[in-house]
Amino acid sequence: MGQHELELWAGPECTVNRVGDAFGDQFERCGHTRRLEDLDLFAGLGIKAIRYPVLWERIAPERPDVCDWRWVDPRMHRLRELGIDVIAGLVHHGSGPAYTNLLDDEGFAPGLAEHARRVAERYDWVDRYTPVNEPLTTARFSALYGHWYPHACDERSFWRALLNQIDGVRLSMAAIRSVNPGAKLVQTDDLGRTFATGEVRGQAAFDNIRRWAGWDLLCGRVTLEHPLWDHIAAFGLAGRLDAIASAPCPPDVIGLNHYLTSDRFLDHRLHRYPPHLHGGNGRQHYADVEAIRVLEPAPPGLEGVLRETWARYGIPIAVTEVHNGCTREEQMRWIAEAWDTAARLRREGVDVRAITIWSLLGSCGWNTLLTARGLYESGVFDVSGDKPRATALAALMRGLPDGESRPPAAQGAGWWRRPIRLLYPTVHCPALREAHEHGEDAPPVSAPLLILGATGTLGQAFARACAHRNIAHVLTSRHEIDLCDPDSIARTLDQHAPWAVINAAGWVRVDEAEAEAHACHEANAEGAIRLGAAAGSRGIPTLNFSSDLVFDGRAAAPYVETDAPAPLGVYGQSKLDMEEGLASLPGRHLVIRTAAFFSPFDRHNFAVAVASTLARGECYRAARDLVVSPTYVPHLVDTALDLLIDGETGLWHLTNGTAVSWADFAMMIADKLHLQANLIQPVLAEDFDLRAPRPAFVPLATTRGAGLPPLDTAIAQFASSYMHGSVKENSEAA
Repeated sequence: MGQHELELWAGPECTVNRVGDAFGDQFERCGHTRRLEDLDLFAGLGIKAIRYPVLWERIAPERPDVCDWRWVDPRMHRLRELGIDVIAGLVHHGSGPAYTNLLDDEGFAPGLAEHARRVAERYDWVDRYTPVNEPLTTARFSALYGHWYPHACDERSFWRALLNQIDGVRLSMAAIRSVNPGAKLVQTDDLGRTFATGEVRGQAAFDNIRRWAGWDLLCGRVTLEHPLWDHIAAFGLAGRLDAIASAPCPPDVIGLNHYLTSDRFLDHRLHRYPPHLHGGNGRQHYADVEAIRVLEPAPPGLEGVLRETWARYGIPIAVTEVHNGCTREEQMRWIAEAWDTAARLRREGVDVRAITIWSLLGSCGWNTLLTARGLYESGVFDVSGDKPRATALAALMRGLPDGESRPPAAQGAGWWRRPIRLLYPTVHCPALREAHEHGEDAPPVSAPLLILGATGTLGQAFARACAHRNIAHVLTSRHEIDLCDPDSIARTLDQHAPWAVINAAGWVRVDEAEAEAHACHEANAEGAIRLGAAAGSRGIPTLNFSSDLVFDGRAAAPYVETDAPAPLGVYGQSKLDMEEGLASLPGRHLVIRTAAFFSPFDRHNFAVAVASTLARGECYRAARDLVVSPTYVPHLVDTALDLLIDGETGLWHLTNGTAVSWADFAMMIADKLHLQANLIQPVLAEDFDLRAPRPAFVPLATTRGAGLPPLDTAIAQFASSYMHGSVKENSEAA
């Protein structure tokens, strides 16, 4: 491997794909089209190279001879100024502009080559190209499964789409090299392995040959002796195969993309899996599931495909997409494991050149396979707010090349290394030799997360989430740490030396606070401030919770973080005093305002009260003149943990985003649980004879990020858990 060191590359998710007559552009959806300054953020990550799009669909959308370089020129020039090498992508999961498509045997490849020549002439300093990203994957999604344009669903179309893309790569590299003879091809594709039960082993064997087809074609290997030759030639494509084999274009670097979903398992026993996983090949019916979710031991994963690729081709490899759609610490664990795996294999002689952190700005719609707008998922930066916000992945990236220690939250084993990975009946299979040779090292013992509030809804929820997410934690009650006693606080912090503290303790009885103002203020404000001061002096971040009751309810729109508080009662004032006290302290303090908790995991919340009352056939009274934004506790806890791991500070509003009256909220719960909504009695708040004044309109909104999933989604998840008996006895008092 000579002088090569393992490099850190990166890339923003940049797909431009077509569904029907509509083009979807990830840069439009994540806002990168409007922010040149994103490139400076990328440079701050310490990356050596970036996979960056100079896409045919953007440059010449209407006519091949009419090119618009106005957007891409300043970005390419800025990347050059920043000293970041560009790996230029020309088509990324696309079918080309509207005047061509993947099944255009005469126009797609020559048209792409002409675009490639123009790019090479304009940016003659670019030395590395990916003319077509993931041609095999794109052919499957566009011409075999019909998800993307041209929406074909037959095998002949699949092979034509693949061959047209391979020809596009060959002709493009020839055109590029006519301008820049030293240009290198970095050819990417998704790579996994298919496992199967004996009854469908034939399909698995075919899949495991087909997965190499793109690289085999480019390397000139698909000749008469290749196991796919007869199969592809039978579709009338022998001449195409001959032409490719006679003028191959081997990659200079194989770009290997491997996700936790890349390894598959085919099982003829359909009854073991939900219907949405059932499929087939026209001859057999089988379930197609993620192998990581069913096989024991786990499949070889990224290490396995790296070894296989090196053994098959002996060509330098870059892992060109490393991304995991999950909670923040799991995203970090996946990145760290990929880096460590590549470094270890390099020591064994496998020529892995780089690890590419993908989805720099997150992505939109991959939960629908880009067939609809779908959900936004953050990446190294979260762009759901008014500007990009660096997540914990950014600091992790900067430290990888220098071997810096990983954040405590990232030091546990990822979910793919834990028993929770198994979602379906386990299928036992023999372990491959390397599974025995490379046992997992014991994870380092990391500093814990300290959680206050062992008997409360939030404290219990955080402990439950940490256990599920494999975050080391200590859950304490007031017997272990007394927020009225500075010595108790100091002793507990020094004993556990946590990396952060979550204060989920406090006074929760809003009406009783009116008669016990001192006790409420002591619990919610003074205690939290003492804790914050002690933690801040030790460099320990804190997470605290406030309420919508810091507002008076006289606004005409949902309250955001910058709106002026004006509490009506003692409880709201105690929370405001806490916010202001923490803001005046040194250190890193995150305060989350939230509202109207509901959860399937304890009995003491509004949603459970509605459900249990209606289930008994009794009426339930709910206020119709008080508007709030209900918050599903599991969603709140997961997002709050991500923000804490990201190192966020200051005020955040987190709710499920919908403004509803308590009566309307009750109706939504009844509807989702199929209970009698006519038993709900909408009444005025004054009918409850509440001791503490309640603001009439206090929904919360945020300017800092996307917030939590929609309320409909939250209620659906609550209903599912409730109907499966998740409710347990608990107390909200902490």
